[in-house]
Amino acid sequence: KCGHLTARVRELEDSLADAVEKAAAERRGRVRAQQSLRRALSEQGASPDKGKPATAPASYPMAPIGTVESCFSTRNGTPRQPLVVPLARATVVLNPARVAAEALEGLASYSHCWILYVFHLNTDLDKMWKDPARSKLKAKVRVPRLKGGKMGVLATRTPHRPNPIGLSVAKVEAVDGHAILLSGVDLVDGTPVLDIKPYLPYSDSVEGATIPNWLEVHTIWHVTPSIILLIFTVHLFFCSFFRTCSFCTPSRLYMFIATLLYSDDDF
Repeated sequence: KCGHLTARVRELEDSLADAVEKAAAERRGRVRAQQSLRRALSEQGASPDKGKPATAPASYPMAPIGTVESCFSTRNGTPRQPLVVPLARATVVLNPARVAAEALEGLASYSHCWILYVFHLNTDLDKMWKDPARSKLKAKVRVPRLKGGKMGVLATRTPHRPNPIGLSVAKVEAVDGHAILLSGVDLVDGTPVLDIKPYLPYSDSVEGATIPNWLEVHTIWHVTPSIILLIFTVHLFFCSFFRTCSFCTPSRLYMFIATLLYSDDDF
């Protein structure tokens, strides 16, 4: 009986070794096939006179992996920077057809994450994507902190960029299936999400980082936030008790609006 078990163990070991070798051979075959394909594409696109490889592809098609369900229904009133309003809530709902729930395993262990998304409400998107040749990039944009002065578009965080891609950091509150509950967001409802990455303090936070002097100058309010808060409080008294929202209580909603009014800024 002992000899039979020994023979069976050897048989299984040989079978495992054979399967490992087959997997390695298949992997080597895929690598060789990919290398051959790249060489063929490079030779096909080579310049006939100089033999130089063709330039990079004109575009890199991407599809959203999910959508934002946010407390901000329009661009107006949405914070212009992340973490400015800690009570601002949103949920990123991933598309199950593209991303399995297992892809989020481990994300809840991080306190914050990065969200890459599309500025889908830009008014020039159709022209930019359908006819890029006629879509002229504005090299400079007006900056509120400069009181109408202009700055290079790549030196600002304007949504009107050469490629309308946004990057925000948010606090991870919970992960549930295909959904990520976030706080401190600056994302409008319906925003298409391209990717999610964990925030790493040791590499994402740069010690000694500096900013230009014009970013340290605060703009003057044209309407006092206290007056807006007073008006809002009256409406809150009559309306908020009869509605449900992600802020749970009127006091939390009040604090959310107060933080939004006093803290938001733009550059």
